[in-house]
Order: sequence, then structure tokens, then C-alpha cells
Amino acid sequence: MTSKLQVTIPKRIADQFAIKPGMDLDWIPAGDGIRVVPAGRKDPGADLTFRLKLFDEATARQRARQAGRAKRRRARHRGWTREDLYRRGRAD
Repeated sequence: MTSKLQVTIPKRIADQFAIKPGMDLDWIPAGDGIRVVPAGRKDPGADLTFRLKLFDEATARQRARQAGRAKRRRARHRGWTREDLYRRGRAD
């Protein structure tokens, strides 16, 4: 972001979404972020089926990430409990 509030779009992203110099863009609030769409194009986020498709894809990615994680091991018995630590050094 420049001091004139101009934003530079990376070339890779501009090529992927066919954004050209001088093109007008719409800036749409989207929760904690901003969605940038070429002016005049229908906002894909407004289409319920498209949003559900994105949600399903994100859910599948999250499940894949969780499946790759190692399962938590149960804590083994160490001969003491948390309560023992809290009471340690205190007169009862």
C-alpha cells in the first residue's frame, strides 16, 4: 500500500484472474478480510451454491490435515498428580 492508498497486485495473481492495468476493481468487505473482484462482474460469494462448494472444499482440506496429524498419546502415570504439585510445600 502506498501513501496514495494504491495497491500492487502480484503478477502471478493478476495473470491468474485476468486483471489488467487500469482495470476497475470492487473491494467487498468479507468478514475480517476483503474480497477484490473486477468491477461489473457478479460477486461469486453471493451465489449460495458457490459458497457451499467453497465450504465443502475447505472442510475436506481440514479433514485431510487432521488425518495427517499424529494422534495424541495418553499421559502415562508419573507417580504424582496435579493436585500433588499444588499442595507441595504447603502445610495442610
